[in-house]
Amino acid sequence: MGKQMTEMLKGTLEGIVLAILFDEPAHGYQITARLREQGFADIVEGTVYAVLVRVEQRGLVDVAKVPSEKGPPRKVYSLNARGRAYLTEFWASWDFLTHRLDQLKRGDN
Repeated sequence: MGKQMTEMLKGTLEGIVLAILFDEPAHGYQITARLREQGFADIVEGTVYAVLVRVEQRGLVDVAKVPSEKGPPRKVYSLNARGRAYLTEFWASWDFLTHRLDQLKRGDN
């Protein structure tokens, strides 16, 4: 992944992770696997866990500790009402940006 893509992802990764949690609760490894399934192969677990810490601190997710077959309980994250509102705002911002970028790309300034 190029430096430009990495920088763009930094600004959008929280929204992407919350979008994954919109469908169903998940723990960090599951989120990383879903990102990879969506083509984000270069995103490492450590990056995902850092995002999860931030969204948890901001109150955008609820966290439940679920017993694990291997080792300590896992933290399972689920999108709460505040997180859903944030995600709605994220998608509105994304739609605005993509529309404007498409206009610039076509030369419709």
